[in-house]
Amino acid sequence: MAKAKKKTIHYIDNSKFLEEMIKHRDGVAAAKLKGEISPPVPEYIGECFMKIAQRLSFRPNFINYAFKDDMISDGIENCLQYIHNFNPEKSTNPFAYFTQIIYYAFIRRIQKEKKQLYIKYKAIENHDLTSQEEAEFYQPPDVSSDFKTNMHEFIDTFEKNKKKKSKKQEPGSLDFFMGETVCA
Repeated sequence: MAKAKKKTIHYIDNSKFLEEMIKHRDGVAAAKLKGEISPPVPEYIGECFMKIAQRLSFRPNFINYAFKDDMISDGIENCLQYIHNFNPEKSTNPFAYFTQIIYYAFIRRIQKEKKQLYIKYKAIENHDLTSQEEAEFYQPPDVSSDFKTNMHEFIDTFEKNKKKKSKKQEPGSLDFFMGETVCA
């Protein structure tokens, strides 16, 4: 007797998602022709965006960030921002398309947060240097040596990565002259 093949149940039905995307795209096109306001995104598509973002946030490379809610929000926002770019004639897989959008939104959020953490640590480091001169007037709070070590390691790593990225930039580009890297 042959074993019956189990039908796997996915958390998003890609065929229904595609069908809803086509309906929405047609509705937007019809509204544009009539000169009306575009219809809102259907609830099912919004639920799909939410499920994709939430499930992606539990992947090992995204799970332990304190700003996970911000990552999810950025991912959903980017999906809504670029929903009109999905073309069912080119791809019949909206799940993969929007998963990539959310994935790169997560990466951008992590880069932003690391940059903010670098700025914060650099300010603390600069304050420590100036507070040594002002020690007679102000006694800064005691900070553990582990924190200071981790902070200095983070600053060094961030600055090394920034130097590597700036070497890869093309001479003549605006970013090259500004000395900064631009995140997409």
